[in-house]
Amino acid sequence: MKAVLAFSGGLDTSVAIRILQEKYDCDVITVTVDVGQPKASIKEAEIKAKKLGVIKHYTIDAKAEFTREFLFPAIKANATYEGYPLGTALARPLIAVKTIEVAGKENAEAIAHGCTGKGNDQFRFEFTIRTKAPGLKIIAPIRDLNLTRKEEIEYAKEKGIPIQVDLNKPFSVDENLWSRSIEGGILEDPAIRPKETIYEWTISAEKAPDKPKIIEIKFERGVPVSLDGKKMAPVELIQVLRALAGKHGIGRIDIIENRIIGLKAREVYEAPAALTLITAHKQLESLVLTKDELKFKEVVDSTWSELTYKGLWFDPFKEDLDAYINKTQERVTGETTIKLFKGALLSLARSSPFALYAPEVVSFDVKSFDQREVAGMLKFHGFQAQLFESKRKKLKSKP
Repeated sequence: MKAVLAFSGGLDTSVAIRILQEKYDCDVITVTVDVGQPKASIKEAEIKAKKLGVIKHYTIDAKAEFTREFLFPAIKANATYEGYPLGTALARPLIAVKTIEVAGKENAEAIAHGCTGKGNDQFRFEFTIRTKAPGLKIIAPIRDLNLTRKEEIEYAKEKGIPIQVDLNKPFSVDENLWSRSIEGGILEDPAIRPKETIYEWTISAEKAPDKPKIIEIKFERGVPVSLDGKKMAPVELIQVLRALAGKHGIGRIDIIENRIIGLKAREVYEAPAALTLITAHKQLESLVLTKDELKFKEVVDSTWSELTYKGLWFDPFKEDLDAYINKTQERVTGETTIKLFKGALLSLARSSPFALYAPEVVSFDVKSFDQREVAGMLKFHGFQAQLFESKRKKLKSKP
């Protein structure tokens, strides 16, 4: 049987190659999708795949597509789940789709992944595969064999599989343009403080520069197009802002997360560009959208984020939510000024040709708004509550 494996080059997928070959009798084809992980890890994955005897390996550069088709919609939706910007969840549907495309090209009978039975990625991969390629068999060797991380490390050593983790540093790291997540090992104890060595994109707020950095981000129809007046390609803008915000201690998140399966897990994230862009975007929305649009959009954004977290990227309900979000973004054009300072994001200014802010009316120093006209409105503000209180007093006064 020919199986195509979504291959990151990490512990799980490296072990999965050998298991697929030995226990499932598969000819393995590996696919590494570049969504912004380090170039060294992509090259390492290529070398490792060949060393482990796969019949073919594909490396697919999908950074531009990832930014345009996944990250930009996430900005429009202010996509966060339980307080952190979605990153891994956004990449998985794209990786699954690219793996499906390779499976079709190679006439493969199965698609494999390295997900465990405790995590979220199994839902994200398998929903996409079943939706987009229902005829393909799905193989999940790590889950099927109920392997622990310790067992995987021991198996890798026994089979001569090169891995970067060991029992003293068993972290699981996932990285793309938008975020970097670190889990496992000592981090599984929520009472333990993480060491500085686990961070790569950010520095601690204490060590951040003493001088704040003021930046201006321009948006057009809800997506960022320039930084400090300089137009940039989407991928470049995110990479530049990630380095800049990370240098100022922006983007560290350490939370107890509720996974799809119901387990609580301690997760550490770095998302400097994502946090900065979502903050700036929300400030611009507050200027151009009506009160009711903003109130309803909070519900839509939250629902969109949860669907994405669960891997339901191709659910028709998400398409419905996209329609509302995209309609609101037609007016989200303008600039937001942000201060980066020792781990804090502060919005300083925002402007837009579609601003609903009316200084000629709201200012305390103009008379175009006749304050006296509000008096009549005040009489009926909370009118039913007034009637209720009156009725209650009458009922209490009765013997």
